[in-house]
Amino acid sequence: MLIVGSDDGLYRVTGIDGPGPVDVTKERDAGRAWRVRTFDGLPGAFAATDTGLYHSTDGRAWTDLDVPQERVYAVGASPDGTLYAGTRPAHVYAASPDDEGLSDGRLDWRELDGFQELPSRDGWRLPRHDDVAQVRDLHVHPAAPDRVVAGVEVGAVHVSRDGGETWTERRDGIDDDVHELHLVGPEEFVAATGHGLFRSTDAGRSWMRLDGGYDQRYFRAVASHDGVIYAAGALANSSTWNDADADPALFACRDGESLDPVDHPRPDETVTGLTVVEGVVVAGTHGGTLLVGGDDGWSVAGSVPVPGEVTGRYTPLTWLNR
Repeated sequence: MLIVGSDDGLYRVTGIDGPGPVDVTKERDAGRAWRVRTFDGLPGAFAATDTGLYHSTDGRAWTDLDVPQERVYAVGASPDGTLYAGTRPAHVYAASPDDEGLSDGRLDWRELDGFQELPSRDGWRLPRHDDVAQVRDLHVHPAAPDRVVAGVEVGAVHVSRDGGETWTERRDGIDDDVHELHLVGPEEFVAATGHGLFRSTDAGRSWMRLDGGYDQRYFRAVASHDGVIYAAGALANSSTWNDADADPALFACRDGESLDPVDHPRPDETVTGLTVVEGVVVAGTHGGTLLVGGDDGWSVAGSVPVPGEVTGRYTPLTWLNR
């Protein structure tokens, strides 16, 4: 089943991987959802939301995992089952849950204090964000199990090589307004930022910009499948997305260096979430449309409610095998 986050919580979507009708059910009031993810090292799905970090084994019942900060913007996990949570204000916490801890929400969270010691830490703020930063993404690639990678809005990219105890800045050559960070491989990172789409092939030590030649420089979502990087951009931030001249775009990068526009049935809607389901790319838009596609074309699969304000909207997606 597909798990979709929206402005008012978490939805379970069935039928999107087959020819039958798509069924959409709201399963949890959780406020605005920022990330929904599954991990090889842990059972079930996890949802980072304005009201906490939630876990579910079946997409129906969700348990609050009681992170020390209420507003959880990012969740990651290592192959050994260590769970990471990133919050607003920007802190990173870690826990090592067992099945019982996940079911009752009693996790022993500890803050990774080294994250607060990064040299640029005091500059992670923007007036329009109330001078507060948030951890937007946390990743651990299975081929580099001790390396934790964090994307911060506003604060750029940072890497730990010891499970989050100590951190190194990887912000040279990249915009610091990170909206989503995607790990294509252990050394290959792609960052969707407020001022461009950036790619690194050396674990963030250097970055190249992929969006040259296009006016859509405000990127919100990025994913990859079968050697192709998919990313979504807009001319400006989400407060403009319902304007007649918003002109959003979905792109594909096949050579690691440049982007090609992707045609799809909702060209006036900004893609704000991307994932892969059974070998097919699935996108969620700011209008709530669910798109499925790839190189053979795109189609509308269904929709989910998006009842809140457009500003700040995400539609995060993940696939939960049941």
